[in-house]
This record gives sequence, C-alpha cells and structure tokens, in this order.
Amino acid sequence: MRFKPLTKTRSSLVATFGGLPDGFWWLWTAQLINRACGFIMPLLAFYVTDELGRDAAFAGTVVAATGVGSLAAGPFGGILADRLGHKPTLVGAQAATAVCMVALAYARSPWALLLGAFAVGLANNATRPAHNALISEVVTPEHRARAYSLNFWAINIGYSVAMLSVGLVTFTGYTALFWLNGATTLIGGILIAARVPGGRPTPPPPDAEKGEGFGAVLRDRTFVGFVVAEFLVLTILYQSEAGLPIAMGQDGFSPSTFGQVAALNGIVIVLVQLPLTRFYKRFPESGVLAGSSALIGVGYSVLLLGDSAWIYGLSVVVWTLGEIGNTPTSFTIVARISPDHLRGRYQGLYQMAWTGSLVVAPLIGGGVIHNWGATPLWIGCLIVGLAAAAAQLGIGTRLGRRVTEEPPEATIPAPASPAAEKRPATETDG
Repeated sequence: MRFKPLTKTRSSLVATFGGLPDGFWWLWTAQLINRACGFIMPLLAFYVTDELGRDAAFAGTVVAATGVGSLAAGPFGGILADRLGHKPTLVGAQAATAVCMVALAYARSPWALLLGAFAVGLANNATRPAHNALISEVVTPEHRARAYSLNFWAINIGYSVAMLSVGLVTFTGYTALFWLNGATTLIGGILIAARVPGGRPTPPPPDAEKGEGFGAVLRDRTFVGFVVAEFLVLTILYQSEAGLPIAMGQDGFSPSTFGQVAALNGIVIVLVQLPLTRFYKRFPESGVLAGSSALIGVGYSVLLLGDSAWIYGLSVVVWTLGEIGNTPTSFTIVARISPDHLRGRYQGLYQMAWTGSLVVAPLIGGGVIHNWGATPLWIGCLIVGLAAAAAQLGIGTRLGRRVTEEPPEATIPAPASPAAEKRPATETDG
C-alpha cells in the first residue's frame, strides 16, 4: 500500500514537470542561466554614474537608449525568426548580445555609450520573439500553457539570483561582470544550438498572400486589440518600476525597505506559481486573462487603504497573483492563434506591449504623482485594470474560438507503471 501523501506529491510533480520534451528543458536551462547572470541591465545606471562619473541625467538617457533598442527588437526579432527560423535567430541574437555586452564595457564617449546601450537592448530583446516561438515549436499544444508557466518561473528564479548577486561588483568590478554576463549569454546560445531541435523556417501555406509579413499581423484586428489590452495591463503592472518606488519614497521609506517589499514579487512567484497555474487551468483562458488583469488593478488599489509597509507588501502580493495568471496565459494564447509561418511576427508585436509599457509606465506614474499625488494613480490603475479585463473577456473569447482542435491542457495523470514514470521525455514528444 502506497503512502498517500507521497503518492499525491509524486503525482503533483509529474503533473507539473512531466511530459515535456528535452528540447524545452534545454531552453529552460539556458533561460535560467541567462537570467541568473543578467547583472548588467539592473546595474547600468549605477555603472554610468559611479564608474564612469557621468551625471544622473545622462545615465537616464543611456538606460532609455536600451529601451529604444528594446522597442525596435520586437518586430525586428519577429521578422528574423520567421525568415531565418526560430532557433537560428535565437542563437544568433544571443551571440550578438554577448558581443555587444562586452563592447559596452569599453565604451567611454557619450555616443559610444548610447550606441552600445541601444545595441544591447536591440540584440538582447531580439531573442524573445524567437525564444517564445521556439517553445511553441518544440512543445505540443496541449502542454504549452505549462511550458510558458515554467519559463516564466525560470525568469523569476534567475532574476532573484541576479539581484542577490549584484554585490559581486564590490569584489570584481564592473568590467568583469560585463564579461561574465556576456559569457553566460553565449553559453546559453551554445546550449540551444547543440541541444534544441529546430532550424529552417516554416514555409507559408500555398494560399498565403505573396509577400505576406507584418502587415498580416496588423490586419488581425482581434489580435491587435488583444495586444492593446495587454499593453494597458502591463502599464499598470510596471508601476512597480516607477509609481511604487516614488510613492514609497514620498512616504518616507528607505530604498532598503522598498527592496524588501519589491522582493515579495519574486518570492510569491517562486513559491506559488506552479500550483496556482494548475488551479487556473480549471477555468477558460479568457476568464483567467480577464480575472488576472482585474486582480492586478485591484492589487494597486489596495494602496488606497493606507501607507504602511504592510499595506505596500499586501499590494505586491495581490497584483503578483494576477501577474501569475496573466503572463503564461497570454503567451499561450499568442502561440496558439499565430500561424506557423508568422509565429515570430505575432510574438514580436506582442513583445511591443511589454517594451512599450516599460517606456510609458514610468512617464505616467511619475507624472501623475508629481502633479496630483499617488491616490489618483492607484484609482486609475483600478479603473484601467477593470476596463482592460472587460475587453479581454470579449477578445479572449473570440480568440478562443479560432482553434477548436487544440483542447486546453489537462492535468497529466500519473503514469500507469513505475517504468513509465521513469521514461524520459524525448524530442518526439514535442
């Protein structure tokens, strides 16, 4: 007789990690390595001011240059992924990122720094459409939601490790971290090149229009509406980068306290994302997307209740639960509805919602707080979150009708025998 708690634990682990192909796990490993050693971007402003002795305004301009590169990277990386193939584009972009990262370490003139920052932003973010499209290429449709959830998990584990490791700069100096960041990015690309299947781009179907490209994505009005709604949600979500620290600073909290509150985001994701994702799978995608978007808005509206550190912490926990539902679900929808020969372009346009919100969110958060205070910002987050949720409910339902032959992923049952449990996933599984 099996011990029931152990049996349940084993079944839960199989349901979470089982059934995915080896190619996905190599992608996952490369993602984890790259994120865990992604020291430079969070430290870039410190590097420009502390190491190079430039003023804060110029440091902000350098960081903004990476943002401009990131905006261009979405369509650029998506087009390359569809023309060259997802895997070649991903490997090439990672190699280019490594070179640009090391070159930036030796840039000294203002124009060299701005150009180097733009190049890093462009190359680094050009990997994302190809990476997300490659996941959908190697993972079968019924497992994609779980695959994107695990990928999101790796991103947050790696980011947490990187943030805990930035103190290495005290011992190594900035140049060594540039080299380490570049080297690990290159290693990730080598792992993908050697271990992940995929290669040639998917040819367009015979009935596709000649020269069909990004225009075909823009003509998909339902998808464009989906991207706009996600842009609104992400603009709320990224108040964590602007509105939240500004408001906490005005309330008298130190950067250390802000860091502790912000760290709750990664802690909650690492601890509860996987079981919560299984719970979310009980509901339709459109409902999960809308509910999680509303939860993000509600999370920021919690700050209307007070200005203590506990209230700030509670707010982070609530909107993080919404983030856990929104991010994997949205990537799964994009992968499912995009035609194979346009998958990179669809991912590229969707990525613009992320990079665009990173640019717009600080402008809105800082501007509203400067002119009217934090309260209108949190009220606005609630209103926009609920409005975006209502839009996503309708848009998600229409997108869900497009592909009826792909059933939603069900919980994977425990294998029938111990031998079956031990069988490793093969590339033919994906």
